[in-house]
Amino acid sequence: MGKNIHVVHDGEQWKVKQENAMRSSGNFGTQREAIDRARQIAQNNGQEVAIHGLDGRIRAKHSYGNDPYPPKG
Repeated sequence: MGKNIHVVHDGEQWKVKQENAMRSSGNFGTQREAIDRARQIAQNNGQEVAIHGLDGRIRAKHSYGNDPYPPKG
């Protein structure tokens, strides 16, 4: 599984960023558009999406990788 994908607000737009990346994977006018793109990338690569609110805090996470249930431990 690769690095997580984050949907973050930056000024007037929403960005889709790979964890620790210098540049965004895309810029969008609405959070919904950014989430849809992040979900697409995550589903193709088995990653997790972290959705941030306007305050910068993570408000939701969605995993698209191999997430066995029940968890070990």
